[in-house]
Amino acid sequence: MKALVVVGHPAAESFNHALAEAVRAAWISVGCDVAFHDLYAEGFDPLLTASEARGASTADETVAAHIAELRACDLLAVIHPNCWGAPPAMMKGWIDRVFAEEAAFTFAKGVDGGDEAVGLLRARGALILNTGNTPAKREKDHFGDPLDQIWRRCILEFCGVKHVNRALFGVVATSSRDERRAWLEQAGKMARETWEQAS
Repeated sequence: MKALVVVGHPAAESFNHALAEAVRAAWISVGCDVAFHDLYAEGFDPLLTASEARGASTADETVAAHIAELRACDLLAVIHPNCWGAPPAMMKGWIDRVFAEEAAFTFAKGVDGGDEAVGLLRARGALILNTGNTPAKREKDHFGDPLDQIWRRCILEFCGVKHVNRALFGVVATSSRDERRAWLEQAGKMARETWEQAS
């Protein structure tokens, strides 16, 4: 089974990276072939070009390689912090450029006329892990947990991914070593559960 893990956090020593490594290790342990990308370390260019915005295929070889990996994966994991209820700019740019029309989705009439999209991704399961400094209850009750809606409804279901697991870990800023250790164990468990759902 092919898996793709993508992390978007500027600090290599971040808890986001630890979560990404926990997911990668869990999927390797069950025999997955795992592609791994640290967007900041690799210097991914998040700037959507004018032609890409109009639906043209990318001319950027790195973006084209990411698209090929996304289209080929059976499992997808994305890890990033909550930035104002949205992915950070680097991750948003990756989404904009890689979840591209005619790569991740299309339209039955061949053009976006407001119709429902046809998902093109073969991934059978996705795992989204986010970190934040807002208590989970407040994030859900006051803000409506927009990241869950963005990933589950606006991106993954739109592109044809049926099984989406997600967790928001926090409050990271005041978390203890024991709490972080438990969260890493939870991330590994969720990765294995996602693999089982997709098998």
